[in-house]
Amino acid sequence: MISTVTVSTISMVSAISSSVTTISTITAVGMAFALSVVATITLISLLTTQEIVSLRTDGSSQRIGKFVNVAIVPLLMVFVAAVIAMVIRLV
Repeated sequence: MISTVTVSTISMVSAISSSVTTISTITAVGMAFALSVVATITLISLLTTQEIVSLRTDGSSQRIGKFVNVAIVPLLMVFVAAVIAMVIRLV
């Protein structure tokens, strides 16, 4: 009787653990997708800002252009990582 309860308890704990793992994975994938969408939108807006600022020649536009360039590089890396992750998931 004790061994039956133990096996039953172990299988129930295993099922709960499996459900928690699945929910955690789904949440992590959803968060990663949401962050990649936000990063992509931010990257597009910064690239647009950079193009608009590059048309002007005054000092404040030059400073804004340098600031935008600093922010674009890490966002490009995030964008490339998100694209690679999506390609791997599809294959």
